[in-house]
Amino acid sequence: MQVDLEADGASVEGLPRFQQGLFQARRLRKAGISLTTLAVAGWVLALFVALFAPLSIWPVVLINCSSALMVLVAGLQSAWWVADWRAQALEEPSVDAEPVAEAGGYAGLIGRFGSGLLAQIGAPVIWLCGASLLVLVSIIEFWNLALPAAAVGQSASIGAALALALAFGLLVFERRLAQETMTQWPEASQLAQLSRVAIICLVISAICLLFAGAESVWPLRLATLMGLLPALVALEFLLRGMLSLFSPRQPRLEPRLMAQSFIAGLLRWPPQPLLALQHELHNRFGIDLRQIWAFTYMRRAFLPVLLVVLAVGWSLTGVHEVPLQGRGIYERFGKPVEVFGPGLHAGLPWPLGRVLSVENGVVHELATSVSEAAVPELASAEGPAPTVANRLWDASHVNDKSQVIASSSGDKQGFQIVNMDVRFVYRIGLTDQAALAATYNSADVPTLIRSTASRILVHDFASRTLDELLGEQRTSLADEVGRAVQADLNTLDSGVEILATVVEAIHPPAGAANAYHGVQAAQIGAQALISRERGAASEQTNQALLQASTVRDQAQASAHEVNAGAQAADLRFAAEQKAYATAGKAFVLEQYLGQLSQGLANAKLLILDHRLGADGAPTIDLRSFTLPADPVVPRKAVQ
Repeated sequence: MQVDLEADGASVEGLPRFQQGLFQARRLRKAGISLTTLAVAGWVLALFVALFAPLSIWPVVLINCSSALMVLVAGLQSAWWVADWRAQALEEPSVDAEPVAEAGGYAGLIGRFGSGLLAQIGAPVIWLCGASLLVLVSIIEFWNLALPAAAVGQSASIGAALALALAFGLLVFERRLAQETMTQWPEASQLAQLSRVAIICLVISAICLLFAGAESVWPLRLATLMGLLPALVALEFLLRGMLSLFSPRQPRLEPRLMAQSFIAGLLRWPPQPLLALQHELHNRFGIDLRQIWAFTYMRRAFLPVLLVVLAVGWSLTGVHEVPLQGRGIYERFGKPVEVFGPGLHAGLPWPLGRVLSVENGVVHELATSVSEAAVPELASAEGPAPTVANRLWDASHVNDKSQVIASSSGDKQGFQIVNMDVRFVYRIGLTDQAALAATYNSADVPTLIRSTASRILVHDFASRTLDELLGEQRTSLADEVGRAVQADLNTLDSGVEILATVVEAIHPPAGAANAYHGVQAAQIGAQALISRERGAASEQTNQALLQASTVRDQAQASAHEVNAGAQAADLRFAAEQKAYATAGKAFVLEQYLGQLSQGLANAKLLILDHRLGADGAPTIDLRSFTLPADPVVPRKAVQ
């Protein structure tokens, strides 16, 4: 109950809270200065760490712990104003001026700002609102739920030990406050509740530091969400301070603790959220909620109604909605029994039955190599093309993957490195068996396809050269790789269907692109020279073959001609020999005369023969003359 000095000023000396007011004020001042020093040190250290490691767990932990300590400091400061007022009232009960204006160094510091609007608002309100705003701004500035996991080292254990040591000290302070009675120190219970806020934040910070690691993300999220507790308490302080401006100031009336927190009051066991509201209504307005029949009936009917609502809600968990682009595998007691199509389906409620979502004909495109840190940027329709569309050899691309292939260096074994961008268009099979296989046989379908494709590409590219990949074999490469990947996926019973394999790009590495251009140009020039020399050699060979064939044909013709002449002479000789054997000297004479006729055919002859006389008539051989008429036709008689 508040004391009015004008009415009850003579009886304050016998009240225990007034008797211990000076001791309590000194005690609160020492605790406030110590905790303020720790909070300021934490803020400075957090700002220093944020300059060098802004994405680590340390700035968040330090800011949240410092904010929790500052919330406790705000409560101690508000309680100090009340204790100091009691001490001043006990020492000078007849003073009419404000005791706040003559109290201690804090009041003197506030008094320097003047007695205008600041005096009307009051120093306790300014201190409480200022500390609350500082806490809210600090938590908002360092709020980040996307902190990456990282190793913290040995310093995390040291920080956790310091946090636990400070939490133990605050626990001792909280226990001492909890032992105070309402008559000796009415504000002790409220300060104990604020101490629990700082203790909880310190303990959670120690747990986060102990379990933080390169693979643990939950300590970072928990450390960030921990700031909600001091932020809510600070927001409540700010609202209480702003609402207190509408209450008239009464310097002679005993002040109430302004830093009361309903949220901090919930930090008790068992939790009683409505107990504080019930006490406030009963103390301020005389309303006892326990005497209202409606609230009594609601309290009795709350549990049955809650059980009915929970039962209906639990039964509704057995109704499942499957979208048009999906399917659902219904599990009954953990065993798959049916594949649901799109629509509404009813089954056993959770956890007796559940439905696992599976895609239904959704087509995906998967690259064999994807940079996880790369964030795709959308390009405008009128602007330049995005960087991923650059297919020049002298530039590196996001989805390029280095691959070792065979080298065409003659009869020597070698290898080359090329960059390639191979994409697979796939989907989950449309059959129920494929849906079951994709759900239960494959934990991560993209990873399975990527690992299988990488193994197939390594095996297939080991026997291919760069010229083959850049030439006519590139068209058949996609089909061969797609069939091989599909065969392996079918062997694994993955339920994945490869629809298409697209070879986006195959080229040398970006750093060796220009050198490969020169090598390729030199190879083309060398191949041109080789082809030219081979053409000249082929031409000379053909000319030599033609000449040899002509000479051979002429020799064969001459040989045939001589052979034919010899055969004709042989036949003539055989005929003459046979004729001589038959005719004798007549044949010789005939040959003689024939040769003589041939020799004298064109000569003008004058025959002189002494044997030609008047008694003998000359003989003419008529066999060499052609008859002037046909001897068969008879002559006509001359009439």
